[in-house]
Amino acid sequence: MCGRFSQALDRTEIVNLCGTAEGIETVDVRPRYNVAPTQQVAVARSTKRGREIVGLHWGLVPSWAKDRDVGSSLINARSETVSEKPSFRNAFRTRRCLIPADGFYEWKAEGGTKQPYRMTLGNGGGFAFAGLWERWEASADRLPLETFAIITTIANSLLQPIHHRMPVILDEADHDAWLDTSRPASEVLALLRPFPAERMAVRRVGTRVNSVAFDDAACIAEDNCPPAPPRPQQLGLF
Repeated sequence: MCGRFSQALDRTEIVNLCGTAEGIETVDVRPRYNVAPTQQVAVARSTKRGREIVGLHWGLVPSWAKDRDVGSSLINARSETVSEKPSFRNAFRTRRCLIPADGFYEWKAEGGTKQPYRMTLGNGGGFAFAGLWERWEASADRLPLETFAIITTIANSLLQPIHHRMPVILDEADHDAWLDTSRPASEVLALLRPFPAERMAVRRVGTRVNSVAFDDAACIAEDNCPPAPPRPQQLGLF
């Protein structure tokens, strides 16, 4: 799964990555080092007006949902079932999006604790996750809520020792194809594959990222300390 990522990119980087500047002036774009579910994030999507950058909340709320709380459990969509699962199939057909990022986090049990790792491209540059977005309208007197989910796939060989799944990172050459809803589903599903391991890097980071209260550059600082050994089991006295 993907439950935390970084979007430590400036406006120019996001515009260049997403291929448009439309809408970015209305979005709160600032370097983000610890993006968490329910938070608003800069996302690129295609609409009838053209491609635009908007602020969407992380955690997809289907249009038919009774309340918005369902979004907290729909932060990811599995590539294997995204075109069939009721929560995602309509969005997969007509509401696909790009989520700009420059890294994501996973945790691994080490020495009795959960150790965070940050995954990036090998060159440290920005990239885009494959995503879906939805519009949910609670009532006529309230503004619609627009949300998104990140699609995941099986982990590549670099990530497998840490986690069995990873978010779908799209090759930049495939951005247009992902957003093109006129393409056959089979072509689009073929894009949902593990990103090449040789083009990625994994770094151990400090536990500051464990708390959503922190969102600063210290969250991505590399931690070179070796994992603590497991605590010895104390024997009882007889």
